[in-house]
Amino acid sequence: MKALVQRAYGPPDTLTWENVPDPVPGEGEVLVRVCATSVNPYDWHFLRGEPYVARLMAGGFGLRRPPVGVLGCDLAGRVETAGTRFAPGDDVYALLPRGAHAEYVRVREDLLAPMPANLTYEQAAAMPMAGVTALLALRGTGAGQRVLVNGASGGVGTFAVQLAKALGAEVGAVCGAADAEVVRSLGADHVFDYRAEDFTRSGRRYDVLLDIAGSRSLFACRRVLARNGTFVAVGGPAGRWVQPAGHVFAALASGPLTRRRVVLADTVACQEKATLLGELAGMVERGAVTPVIDRSYPFDDLPAAFARSEAGHAKGKVVATLGVPGGAA
Repeated sequence: MKALVQRAYGPPDTLTWENVPDPVPGEGEVLVRVCATSVNPYDWHFLRGEPYVARLMAGGFGLRRPPVGVLGCDLAGRVETAGTRFAPGDDVYALLPRGAHAEYVRVREDLLAPMPANLTYEQAAAMPMAGVTALLALRGTGAGQRVLVNGASGGVGTFAVQLAKALGAEVGAVCGAADAEVVRSLGADHVFDYRAEDFTRSGRRYDVLLDIAGSRSLFACRRVLARNGTFVAVGGPAGRWVQPAGHVFAALASGPLTRRRVVLADTVACQEKATLLGELAGMVERGAVTPVIDRSYPFDDLPAAFARSEAGHAKGKVVATLGVPGGAA
């Protein structure tokens, strides 16, 4: 099969197209034909090997070079081999540790969820990492609460605005002026242009602040958090040495000093990925959530998809498609 293989840290053009052996599923696994995938910051941090501090942590980064393998955590495709929960022909999607940037992947059945019936493979591939992260970040949010999404126009942000609205919250959003109309169309009640105004001095108060962009410190953000409000650390600006990990860790460490609840939306460590994908599928099928796709690339142009995602200007998700089995819709 054809796969996009990483053998060194670096820019997208260091990835190489290779013919590799077809994966053979083991016990508890099925073989899935990949019909679409996407690119996330999670993927290009692995590609770059940055921040460098991550090379000293457990989780897959090598100190000087990466373990040779295939990137890609978002998968939408069709089951090829029989398992105990899924049968050949089933349309599924999943959030994987890695491996989705290939024509086929073997997947543990407990990571798979039935694909939303009203989505294409392309749309479903936009959901796993970004959608699960947004859903984790909004855990406990309910009707009548006020939610602010800092970084509302990207992959996680576009899901977070819709999910918060679907949960009955009043939603504020921080993004660039060029993205404001898209964010309003997703349900944001008010939008801050981060270039023109300081959202931390707006005078508004929020019960939950989802910090995706990481553009302001927790000490600044506490000005817009209710006394019993929650700051949810999701990400931050990319950097070579420490960021975005440094921003997230600083927020977690500063929580006791600001007398605000600070939590981390840790999607990678989450053990309920398939359950959350099932919840997302239900919301999509009810029409409460729709994936926002910035741009779609052919599979052969996956390196260009990496470059587009890493540039940081995408509205929603950047996806790549491999074709649809049997010409199905």
